[in-house]
Amino acid sequence: MPDRHAETLEIEGMSCDHCVSAVQSALEGVSGAAVQTVEIGRATVDAGPEATRELLVAAVEDAGFTVTGGQSEPAPQ
Repeated sequence: MPDRHAETLEIEGMSCDHCVSAVQSALEGVSGAAVQTVEIGRATVDAGPEATRELLVAAVEDAGFTVTGGQSEPAPQ
């Protein structure tokens, strides 16, 4: 597995700027995660090996939202 990878999360339940802020804060709390973008319905994170997809999903769901999909890709060089 590469050292860093890009995670895109499709997220339900986000409807306003407060939701965007809540998801961003939740993802920023995951060690090794560098949040790239958060918008209503989607977040993209540059993640280190310790920031697994499972941890990112758990952080979003603990903030009260539902992750419905997304993808993992190697981070751009």
